[in-house]
Amino acid sequence: MAAAAAQLAPARSLVAIATPWHFSGFPEESRVGLARLWDQARPAAAALGVLPMEVLQSAFWNLDPARTVAKFEAFASLEGAEARTFVMLEDWANDGPPISEAAAREMFETLFRDDLSGAGRWTVGGAAIDPAALGIPLLNIVSTTDRIVPAATAIRAGERLDLSLGHVGMVVGSKAEAQLWTPLAAWLSRTAASC
Repeated sequence: MAAAAAQLAPARSLVAIATPWHFSGFPEESRVGLARLWDQARPAAAALGVLPMEVLQSAFWNLDPARTVAKFEAFASLEGAEARTFVMLEDWANDGPPISEAAAREMFETLFRDDLSGAGRWTVGGAAIDPAALGIPLLNIVSTTDRIVPAATAIRAGERLDLSLGHVGMVVGSKAEAQLWTPLAAWLSRTAASC
């Protein structure tokens, strides 16, 4: 959505953090699982007009069910600040408003199923969206170990910063400040100075 906004309205720069663009880069079993999830959720989403966040969370949990269970088993031995941090992170990760049925349909069908963005055929406001043609500074931050948004799905344009941190860890983990925040701040400062 940010790439579309940057193409359709004046923008000075764009930063993509763990942003899928080539949806065919997701493992086939993930795409099949998401198609199955959407088939099951579509009638309820149509009736409600929204797709509840809990439906999307189930997709994340299914990436590695054993790991999901293991992290809660490990939580049983945490105390004090570590336990509070775990709960805050889980509350944040599992919170969020529902998305509209139309947005869910576009995400599951147009992007995950048909990969129109990766094929250069995704349109917004009548315009085909192409991050490579934006003509503005673009920083593409990619995690090489991200299981939610694999590196193979990344935008193939602009400057690229590869991190070997997970999807959430790259933003809030113990190495996030050194590996993401500081380089991002430097890039934003450098870009702002040149605009």
